[in-house]
Amino acid sequence: MEGNNVYNFTLEIDKEDRLDKHLKNHFPEYSRATIQKWIKNNNVKIDGKTCAQKDIIKSSCNVSIVITSTPEVNLIAEDIDLDAIHECSEYIVVNKPSGMVTHIAPGHLAGTMQNALYYRYPDLANVPRTGIIHRLDKDTSGVLVVARNLIAHNYLSAQLQEHKFEKTYHAIISRVLDKSITIEENIGRHPINRKKMAVTSNGKHAKSIVKPITNLVNSSHVEIKIITGRTHQIRVHMSYLNHPIIGDKLYGYRKNIFNKYPDLIKHIDPTFGQYLHAYSLSFRDNVSGRMKSFNADYPAQYNSLLENMNEYLS
Repeated sequence: MEGNNVYNFTLEIDKEDRLDKHLKNHFPEYSRATIQKWIKNNNVKIDGKTCAQKDIIKSSCNVSIVITSTPEVNLIAEDIDLDAIHECSEYIVVNKPSGMVTHIAPGHLAGTMQNALYYRYPDLANVPRTGIIHRLDKDTSGVLVVARNLIAHNYLSAQLQEHKFEKTYHAIISRVLDKSITIEENIGRHPINRKKMAVTSNGKHAKSIVKPITNLVNSSHVEIKIITGRTHQIRVHMSYLNHPIIGDKLYGYRKNIFNKYPDLIKHIDPTFGQYLHAYSLSFRDNVSGRMKSFNADYPAQYNSLLENMNEYLS
């Protein structure tokens, strides 16, 4: 299938289920009736083949969908402040705040990045997932790219799948890291706590490169480049290295590392979540073919902790 109305993506599968259910999970903003209509009209192909809505999908696959008209969107348009770093006819680059969910989901039908984008750019109803190419965890801030049409979406998504996006994160981690390190450990679902991910022998390949920026009080400010993009990858890898990200209680952060420095604890905002920021993103522009790079400013809480730690050392 080719043309301006074709949406291509890779469907990642954790467990086998019916095709229509997998697609509904991937597109929570679209009604089940819309998705079933796509399948019934042979507008959906899995690895190049048409299929029925009750077909069982057992493993990750490549999906193509022909979108012939504007789908009905089950999405609330909300006037939420949006920090747009860059806008052009093909894509938008935004700085997502900490505390904002990227995509709608059960229990998160409002206040998400999708809600904010749909209000400001209503034409994104024509692009699945309101054009969002990749996601950030709720409490991770920073740069996100959003495609404004299907051509741009397919072009950018292909770069993401081929690991051609250059993504750099900054984080404030527990304990001093005095040298650069490359960690290449597989990541999969935690065997006991299903809300977590973990380093597992049977997980998916994951590679992160960590470089110290500044050593702080029993902590370090670091740059992290991810070569792959697994769920919670940086958080899992830093925890595995015994350097959990400050504020990340799910993956092992404990404030007792600052017991000797009580004045610093008050500068760690307990409502902020992990001090992890998607600092920069580079990708190839689909019109010019040139690499474009965008940086996102730190949130106020992140800046405040850095400044107070640096003052403490001076």
